[in-house]
Amino acid sequence: MPLGKFPTFFLLVALAAASAAIFGALHNQLSYSVGPEYFEGVKFPQFGIPETTAPRMGAAQVGVLASWWMGALVGLPAFLYGLFTVPNARSYLAAGIGAIGLVLVLATFAALAGLVGGIAAVTTGILDDVLTLPQGIDRADFLRAGFMHDASYVAGGLGALLAFWPMRRARAIDLARA
Repeated sequence: MPLGKFPTFFLLVALAAASAAIFGALHNQLSYSVGPEYFEGVKFPQFGIPETTAPRMGAAQVGVLASWWMGALVGLPAFLYGLFTVPNARSYLAAGIGAIGLVLVLATFAALAGLVGGIAAVTTGILDDVLTLPQGIDRADFLRAGFMHDASYVAGGLGALLAFWPMRRARAIDLARA
């Protein structure tokens, strides 16, 4: 039995939150690899991760806690738009899943671009005069991991706009079929 549009809306918000949480956990595995001191000196204390937690597990926990809400927030405007404009619930669901995928791909590429930017900042020292780093944190770790995280959040914001595209497309296709 197919879902109606209102249950589909709530399903999409839950899928977006879950997808963002998984993305955050996986993202932090890479960012922990390039900046462990960033986590140990900044993120673990910020998120209350006990010192007895295995570092990779702690990085995954930080990723989940820092990201799940972003998925729901990023998807919400496009999902609301689709709820009221896409005529068919099945098309609405497909467009919502497409929007989630689009944002995940964008965030992945942004994280990698952030890593490249962090490496460039470490190598060139271009930001050394304008950034104040936390005491006791390795500069390279902070810049590499920090740039990755910041770039992912920027991509999420851009993704909130781009997520409208699959919804608008689904609406146009449904209206053309009618």
